[in-house]
Amino acid sequence: MKPITLLSILLCVCSCTAPKSSSSASETPPNVLLIVVDDQGYADFSPFDNYEGAAHTTSMARLAESGTVYSQAYVTAPVCSPSRVGLLTGKNQFRWDGPASWGPGLPESVKTMAEYLREAGYATARIGKNDLGRNFHAAFDKREYPLRHGYDEFLGFNAHAHDFWLHSAEMRDRTPDPSGTSAVLGPLLHNEGEKSYDEGYLTDILTDEAISYLNDGKRKEKPFFLTLSYNAVHHLIHEVPQKYLDMYGAPAIPNYDPADSLAFGKQVTGSYSAYYDKYSRVGDISEGPLRNYYLANIHCLDDNIGRLLDALETSGMDQNTLVVFISDNGGSPLTGASNAPLAGGKYSLWEGGIRVPMAVSWPGHVAAGAHEKRMVSALDVLPTVAKAAGITLADATLDGRLLSEPDSDRLLVWKWQQTWAVRRGEYKLTNSNENHWKSRPSAQYIAPISDSLNLKLFNVDTDPGERDDLAASMPAKVEELEAAYRDWCAANLQKY
Repeated sequence: MKPITLLSILLCVCSCTAPKSSSSASETPPNVLLIVVDDQGYADFSPFDNYEGAAHTTSMARLAESGTVYSQAYVTAPVCSPSRVGLLTGKNQFRWDGPASWGPGLPESVKTMAEYLREAGYATARIGKNDLGRNFHAAFDKREYPLRHGYDEFLGFNAHAHDFWLHSAEMRDRTPDPSGTSAVLGPLLHNEGEKSYDEGYLTDILTDEAISYLNDGKRKEKPFFLTLSYNAVHHLIHEVPQKYLDMYGAPAIPNYDPADSLAFGKQVTGSYSAYYDKYSRVGDISEGPLRNYYLANIHCLDDNIGRLLDALETSGMDQNTLVVFISDNGGSPLTGASNAPLAGGKYSLWEGGIRVPMAVSWPGHVAAGAHEKRMVSALDVLPTVAKAAGITLADATLDGRLLSEPDSDRLLVWKWQQTWAVRRGEYKLTNSNENHWKSRPSAQYIAPISDSLNLKLFNVDTDPGERDDLAASMPAKVEELEAAYRDWCAANLQKY
């Protein structure tokens, strides 16, 4: 892949900065397609130099061919709920979530990407996972529900995860515990109600519905903003169509059946949570098969992304559609994802938890076949999309900036429960620890060098695996970055 050039940067900046009032018929605002995947490993993305080699991501790589990939792209949290809030708002969600919890929620005062675009005349839809950490399931009247923060249409679920196979009202009604935060099954939410599916695999269903949305002639007079948020490759990682299991030699595991009272290791008749717990923990699926289930799952996901991109091309909409592809956090140690050479993974502020696959494509506006290696953030998606749509952002508390806007002095900050991190330039300071694994969670997992909360300093440009702690040899840099983090927090936290 060729390096990004100054010309391509200027092209992107110029194409994204014209005010909406200056748009002409030949300068139609682009459609926006935001594809969010769940827990994809950093090394399981073939356009990257560190690609591990086994994950089939041919369709994802099409976005690298038509656009730019970012190999130092960060999300705002190492787990799904807070990360997705940051992506949706362009703000570090711990601004209002003091404990830096799993459930930051969405304050009324914080505007979303969907709201900005709908106000600018876009048709807006969300398909798939909606997880902002609060008000799960059918909380239709709550701010966290998509129809209450800018989306005209929603089809999906409000939870951390959903069963890949079981989407019928009949199954929901037979199950005593169908609605946890992760262990969820039954019909999908659809606008102000629900939609039941008697058969089908969820990744296929979400793609089918997205393609139907793209082909809906009723919306053709408006540009669209479609968020397609997959739950692949999240747990339950073993739930994959048979043809993909066969490709990777992964044995089929029976789907949940509420009539089976003892098969899941707990004396709870029909407990779905027991089934979910059994197969979302290393042990019941050993290391070798675990990776194979993951590879089968991501192969299916990639084929579905290919179907979606084919539909865009067939309709001719691909030439005026800005596509953003991103994972919500690093690969999970509990699914066989590979983050190599990064240490840690989901649940931690080591690089493996917050550095993710990302690509942006928009023919004629974003450099094609480029590999951008500077630091960027999921926070930057909202400002970049807004500029492309001709929207002026007046909110001074936005933490994102244009993806095309280099800044060697940029400060990124993270706060996750008791840990925090800060990066400026090539240096990252963190007190991150990871001591909750009783044993190595998977063969792909790279353990961090420390499980203490002591401050650790790394040059993550030259040492992305965070193996060489420079804190003792560079005390001035430690002091500088710690002060920068403290100052940022003092100036920005709890302003909502």
